[in-house]
Amino acid sequence: MRLILAEDTVLLRASLTGLLERLGFEVTAVPDGAALTAAVHERVPDLVLTDVRMPPAFADEGLRAALALRASFPALPIVVLSQYIEPDGAAELLAGGGGRAIGYLLKDRIVDVEDFAATLRRVAAGGTAVDPQVVTRLLRRRAEPVAVLTPREHQVLALIAEGLSNAAIMRALDISEPAVGKHVRNILTKLGLPPDDDTNRRVLAVLAYLGSR
Repeated sequence: MRLILAEDTVLLRASLTGLLERLGFEVTAVPDGAALTAAVHERVPDLVLTDVRMPPAFADEGLRAALALRASFPALPIVVLSQYIEPDGAAELLAGGGGRAIGYLLKDRIVDVEDFAATLRRVAAGGTAVDPQVVTRLLRRRAEPVAVLTPREHQVLALIAEGLSNAAIMRALDISEPAVGKHVRNILTKLGLPPDDDTNRRVLAVLAYLGSR
């Protein structure tokens, strides 16, 4: 699997490159958003892994580059890996490309390298992976629209946005799968969103709604 890594910190870039290569990825490492854009246009990879804040301004250059690449290549799998949460850009990125092949992970919450590699492969295959803290920030941005949900529906919504299936939500909350299905239908109805059995489309619907203005 060919991966392009965009990370401005020299030591972290070298460390991640070595780790990812040991995990079986073919890695091209670049130091900023401009180099990332050029590398993807030169040869579209199986996955992009990018930080948020990079040169020259150390604002959201990496995220902006990811958004531009997603616009040019809607099917391009992208995982943002950062210590920062940028809610506006995160909502826009997660809502794009049909809600598929997108991830937003936090560096300091990666605790198992094998799980990390599995998450990257899942996103490359079309899945979605969102750190719970990112989900929480997105939910807080749109507190009023989701105020109609019950506490249990809030829990289910957060897990949906993380990319969990009904079966996974059932295990996480220790409730029956029919109960999960009922909660999901209630959430989509209350938010004015059409029900859909596809997990990635549910993530798209939730995050697109949270990111709408």
